[in-house]
Order: sequence, then C-alpha cells, then structure tokens
Amino acid sequence: MVRINVNGEERQLDVSDDMPLLWVLRDELNMTGTKFGCGIAQCGACTVHVDGAPTRACQTPVGMLTPDSKVTTIEGVKGKAAQAVQAAWQKLDVVQCGYCQSGQIMSAIALLTDNQNPTDQDIDAAMDGNVCRCATYVRIRAAIKDAAQTMRA
Repeated sequence: MVRINVNGEERQLDVSDDMPLLWVLRDELNMTGTKFGCGIAQCGACTVHVDGAPTRACQTPVGMLTPDSKVTTIEGVKGKAAQAVQAAWQKLDVVQCGYCQSGQIMSAIALLTDNQNPTDQDIDAAMDGNVCRCATYVRIRAAIKDAAQTMRA
C-alpha cells in the first residue's frame, strides 16, 4: 500500500513501489492532464511538482515519495503564479497541438514561483528539457515574461 498526497488529497493506493508516478496519476487516479511523452524524462510532458519542484513523473517511482511529499498536477495548480501563467498562455495563444503544454506550464509556474523577474537565460534554464514538437518556444518565452509582469504589477 502506497500513501501519497496529490493536489492536497491523501490517497492510498494498492500499487507496487516501482510504479512510475505518471501511471499512478493517469491510470490509478484518472488524472490525465499529465502526459506521457518519451518515458525517459527527456521531453518534460510528464512534469508535475513534488514539494514545489518540477519533477518528471515518468521516471519517479511512487515508492520514492514519502507520505509527506506533496504532488501537484496540472489539475491542482493554484496561486498567483499559476493564475498569471494560465492567463498569459491564453492571452498569447501559446498552444498549438497542446500535448506538451501541461508540462510546459508546470515548469513555468515553478520558475515564476521562485523568480518573478526571470531573464531570458533563466527562462531557458528553467524550460530546458520541456520539448515542444510544434516549436512554440517564442510564444512560451513571451507568455512567461507576460506572466512575470502580471505578478510584479
């Protein structure tokens, strides 16, 4: 039996400790906002927050989490950074196919939670490893800057 906290709710699951968090979220908890991309933590589509840090769910065995670990998925994000990022994504029409966007948004929220005035280099470093097949990187960077400006206002 594994105990985890997802989006503020305690969950007890009868899964093996080595099951990736991604499959726990998608298959056991029916939270499909977190996407399967490459399966080797290289594309970032599966990014969630574990205790506020961006984490690749496809390579995180659920048994590595402690009962005190707080997992946040795209379905559970909230707060000033989340609101600013989501508004900027819509305002600048960032999404094309949308498949990578939940992971992109999770990484952007983590960046802006820690740094409300990111440079281009800060954005590149924070978003490194979040791959977009549609190549919307210019709009993603613009949305992060827009969200940062909203947060500072």
